[in-house]
Amino acid sequence: MNSPPLTIRMHERDNVAIVVNDGGLPAGTELPEGVPGAGLTLLEAVPQGHKVALQAIAEGAAVTRYDVPIGYAVEPIRAGAWVHEKRLKMPAARELEGLPMATRKPATLPPLDGFTFEGYRNADGSVGTRNLLAITTTVQCVAGVVGIAAERIRAELLPQFPNVDGVVALEHSYGCGVAIDAPDAVIPIRTLRNITLNPNFGGEVMVVSLGCEKLQPDRLLPPGSFPIVDGRSTPDTVCLQDAKHVGFMSMVDDVVQSARPHLERLNARRRETVPASALVVGVQCGGSDAFSGVTANPAVGFAADLLVRAGATIMFSENTEVRDAVDQLTARAATPEVAEAIVRELGWYDRYLDRGRVDRSANTTPGNKAGGLSNITEKAMGSIVKSGSAAIASVLAPGDKLAPDQRGLVFAATPASDFICGTLQLAAGMNLHVFTTGRGTPYGLAECPVVKVATRSDLARRWHDLMDLNAGKIADGEASIEELGWELFRLLLDTASGRRTWAEHWKLHNALVLFNPAPVT
Repeated sequence: MNSPPLTIRMHERDNVAIVVNDGGLPAGTELPEGVPGAGLTLLEAVPQGHKVALQAIAEGAAVTRYDVPIGYAVEPIRAGAWVHEKRLKMPAARELEGLPMATRKPATLPPLDGFTFEGYRNADGSVGTRNLLAITTTVQCVAGVVGIAAERIRAELLPQFPNVDGVVALEHSYGCGVAIDAPDAVIPIRTLRNITLNPNFGGEVMVVSLGCEKLQPDRLLPPGSFPIVDGRSTPDTVCLQDAKHVGFMSMVDDVVQSARPHLERLNARRRETVPASALVVGVQCGGSDAFSGVTANPAVGFAADLLVRAGATIMFSENTEVRDAVDQLTARAATPEVAEAIVRELGWYDRYLDRGRVDRSANTTPGNKAGGLSNITEKAMGSIVKSGSAAIASVLAPGDKLAPDQRGLVFAATPASDFICGTLQLAAGMNLHVFTTGRGTPYGLAECPVVKVATRSDLARRWHDLMDLNAGKIADGEASIEELGWELFRLLLDTASGRRTWAEHWKLHNALVLFNPAPVT
């Protein structure tokens, strides 16, 4: 039996609503009482997640969703018509001048005490949610050798160390053939350095170098930048070009044997009860659709507020997907200095895009549009709600690592690319990742558990063994945003304690992608 027509309007002043029904609604459908647009007859078929005009919209008039103009009609739009990207002109980006700076003081959220998880304490005070051996590489040239060595470590050594969750080769495309002294080259270098120090790696630093690359081990990890273990003041490094290596298997054997003492120390670690304040959660969305800002992202935002109340750190990112909400960000900044840092990072990124002769509109994908998102302005309004309602406590530049005293809600300025954003959040110190999707993606990270949240029940049903939580129940009327937010919060604590995500179950691991705005030589 077909469900009755259902639409959702985000704000009472919006002149469009989105269609909820699986498969959309055909032309001639009359919207029933109790839904936005009641009494309207659809003039044309409107796909699921797409917008229907609730009233006549004149040419040049604003089309509003979230009580924000998401575009201007390029032609008259009749009530009951399908409102899609070809009928809209995207608004210009808000200037980064004259913004409200720390003018809105969010209500102080009451503390949330008593919540804990089972994690791995580190000497620097951080806590891991997984116990992994990470092998850092200085250059792409060594990736094949390290990959084969990692397989041998898993097969030959890991069975001897049952408390170690796995081995991760930190492969990347950087290290040579680059202008390594260019000003922006600091971004990929500090990113890789800080990923090496991620809490899930237990302070164990193991490096594989080729020998002739520009990114030498002592440049990647200078003295004082990593924990000293067994009196070692330089990174524990295997250099493949060392004269002692005769033949390929000599290189592989050296990497495998070098891993043993690291595995022994990691194996001695045990999970222990730690407060929820030790969580560092990165939130991100990919394969977004019109439901992202209706179901999954609001639920994540509610969970973000719970995490802040519990004393944890939560990072939201994706420069192009918050750029159209810059005034909301600067107004919510805890201090004028934080607001200025937001403007500084978004301004830098505007200039970066301008050098490539593109702007924020290049972000929106064909899948976003097929899912009902007409442009980046509409996408941004739904993306920003992942951040919840707390004051923005601090800002991180790309590749920066959180300081021990950085807690609460943090804007980690990153590109919106799923893989680059995830990589930079790992560098910041993320020990748990939340990823919302409407179109669907098998995204995962070897370095950190990824909890995937579906925006629609249809996606959750079809991808039942890829999605960890179904926020589509909100649109279906089966759960509230608050209920889903609490469910996600508890799922995060369970996952941090060792519960495997679907991405971990299937070993779905996307590559690290370093953000390198400097020239390639």
